[in-house]
Amino acid sequence: MIIAGLEGTRPVLLEAQALVTPAHFGTPRRTVIGADYNRVCLLLAVLEKRVGLPLMTQDAFVNVAGGGKVAEPAADLGVVIAAASSYLDRPVRGDVVVIGEVGLTGEVRAVSGLPARLKEAAALGFASAVVPQNNLAAKEPLALEVQGVGSVEEAVKALLGG
Repeated sequence: MIIAGLEGTRPVLLEAQALVTPAHFGTPRRTVIGADYNRVCLLLAVLEKRVGLPLMTQDAFVNVAGGGKVAEPAADLGVVIAAASSYLDRPVRGDVVVIGEVGLTGEVRAVSGLPARLKEAAALGFASAVVPQNNLAAKEPLALEVQGVGSVEEAVKALLGG
C-alpha cells in the first residue's frame, strides 16, 4: 500500500507491505521493519476491534519497502489497509495512495500538508487517494481524485469491498 509521508516539508511516497497468515504456535508473531513496532500492534488491534478481522490468531509481518522508515501517524491508514488486504486476500488497486492517522476508536484523523502529499502522488502517476474526511472540509483544489473516509471500516470497504 502506497503512503504519502513528509520528511520535513518534502512529501515522500513509501510502500507499506503486510503479510498476515495463520499462527501455527500459541502466540501470534509480530515482526515490523521500518515502522514503530508498538504503533503497528496498536493498529492491528484497532483493525480487529473496529472491523472485526480476527487478527489475534494471525502472524503479522509489516515492512516498509526499500529500507524506508515511517515515523509519522499519517502512515497509519496505509498499514491498516495493507494488513486488511493481506488477511482478506484482496489486492488494492496500484494507482491509489492512502493517507490518514488512525485513532483508537477507529476514526481516521486529519493530517497536515495534504495538498503537498497529493501533488507529489499525482506527479508520480497516482490516479486517486483515500484521505481523512476532515481534510476535505477546506475545499482546496486537489491534484487527483480523492475519496474521504471517516473510519477504518469505511476505508476497508472503499478499498477492499464489503
